[in-house]
Amino acid sequence: MEKILIVEDDNDIRELIAFNLEMSGFEVLKCENGEDALDMALETTPNLILLDIMLPAIDGFEVCSQMKKKSRLKDIPIIMLTARTDDEDIIHGLETGADDYITKPFQPKILMARIKTALRRKSDNTKSEKKILNINGINIDHDRHEVKLHEENIHLSVTEFSILEYLAQNPGFVYSRNQIIDRVKGNGYAVTERSVDVQILGIRKKLGDHGKFIETVRGIGYRMVSP
Repeated sequence: MEKILIVEDDNDIRELIAFNLEMSGFEVLKCENGEDALDMALETTPNLILLDIMLPAIDGFEVCSQMKKKSRLKDIPIIMLTARTDDEDIIHGLETGADDYITKPFQPKILMARIKTALRRKSDNTKSEKKILNINGINIDHDRHEVKLHEENIHLSVTEFSILEYLAQNPGFVYSRNQIIDRVKGNGYAVTERSVDVQILGIRKKLGDHGKFIETVRGIGYRMVSP
């Protein structure tokens, strides 16, 4: 049974979400503040975290940022569920590592659908990392670390390959520069927000006409065009 951690200081909202999750067959964990959320996540390793932003002491942005820095938690999908609707808040949430951002008031059925989508995407990511991806005519072989266009090898650096594969695994989804950095750092390369732009430019150039399938989403980051 998949575990969902709800981090919400409003008791009525927390219990409403918990009820709908339990009715959908999930195991539910609950807490009211950021400090407890960090401790509980480390202790239980949930499959997904629903995170309010306006929490006592540590806000949701900081909680998300701290979770994404911990090796045991960094791959857990986080959905921010909040009354804050400004574009700046949405961008900030995505850039701190959130996988999705849902504003209150919300429809429980829509929330459940978004949760299931995030969990399915996480599962697909795990499976796809050992397979050959074929998207928009671009073939990406994870095990061989090869990229081909029309059977012709395209020579990418380690960082370029990691970025391209990351975008290709979830076409249509937007990834912030910080999310891309979190994905590719550790490969022995210094990766900054500015260098992400440079790497994307390099990938597009090497892909030629197929470079158009990597889109810039202004103010947020990049995405691979859905086929």
